[in-house]
Amino acid sequence: MNKALIAKRNVSATEEKELSHNVFLVAPGVWRIKDIFVNVFMIQNADASEWVLIDAGLKSTGAKVKAAAAELFDSAGSTPKAIIMTHGHFDHRGSLEQLAAEWGVQVYSHHMEQPYLTGASSYPPPDPSVGGGMMSILSFAYPKGPINISDRLEELPEDESVPFLEDWKWIHTPGHTPGHISLFREKDAVLISGDACVTTMQESVLAVLTQKKYVCGPPKYFTPDWGAAARSVRELESLEPNVIASGHGQAMYGDEPRKELHKLSRDFWKLGMPATGRYVKKAVVFNEEGMATSIPKAGSGFALRLLGAAAMLALGYVIYKQRKTTTGFQKLASNHLGKSLMASSLAVIGASAPASAALPAIPLIPAI
Repeated sequence: MNKALIAKRNVSATEEKELSHNVFLVAPGVWRIKDIFVNVFMIQNADASEWVLIDAGLKSTGAKVKAAAAELFDSAGSTPKAIIMTHGHFDHRGSLEQLAAEWGVQVYSHHMEQPYLTGASSYPPPDPSVGGGMMSILSFAYPKGPINISDRLEELPEDESVPFLEDWKWIHTPGHTPGHISLFREKDAVLISGDACVTTMQESVLAVLTQKKYVCGPPKYFTPDWGAAARSVRELESLEPNVIASGHGQAMYGDEPRKELHKLSRDFWKLGMPATGRYVKKAVVFNEEGMATSIPKAGSGFALRLLGAAAMLALGYVIYKQRKTTTGFQKLASNHLGKSLMASSLAVIGASAPASAALPAIPLIPAI
């Protein structure tokens, strides 16, 4: 770690403070709103006269943002000056069209993210074969199509300044998406990482529900370029952040997340990327506009495992039900075998497999 750089920064916060249900004060002028499994952020500018919204969450997030704004700011200031998008995945843009239209504000993104916000292109398909838990397994059903807000969309300034937030800069952190950005406030080293790195194991439903804190790479089921993702984590590591607030998970503070971020960067090929997956050996190729020009074909392995798992689950359920009509040893055998087959069906599709080869050595929640 760069101790000299760390020593120059102010320490403005050491822990999150919950102000109301799922509304947290992260640092001075920075609030996190959690909606189910994703975060959006409200950031006030240096003179506390204006604020912007970072990302727009799910369809249900809009009402929660408006309620939080009404609580935190007076009626005259309850509308932001703009919406800044870290990226345009479905769980970060769910309320974007509604809020932008209702507030009458502009939306800013990196130019390589704009095809997904102007209706020009869909994202590459998610990869349910990466392992790590049920969030990965279910990713085949996650929306990947674009939305069209071209009438309100603007490109972020080339000088990396953030509109209406003079203390902040944006950083291009591709990998999870081609135009992904993170935001950083130098004076107290507050990092809004988006999904370039996250503070919980997003592939696991259990980790998502419990919000177990751990600095992880980008959500693996939606990351099509692992080389770029590794370089982005290295870029964020060099910032030596005091606060890491990400698109998923709780905010983390001080030396612990810094050390974890350094470890993630140093051993990214073991800790950050999945052991297997559609994009592990060959990444999606994007052009200068951010549109995919070459997408690796999906293997047939996951589909076969899914069929096998369905068969095991069905057989296990039938055998397990037989315990009601049997007695003695046969009842015990039906109970044990049925449960074993149903549990094994999850392992067949990778729901209980680690999201990377190194994860068994890390004290994380089991991947479910």
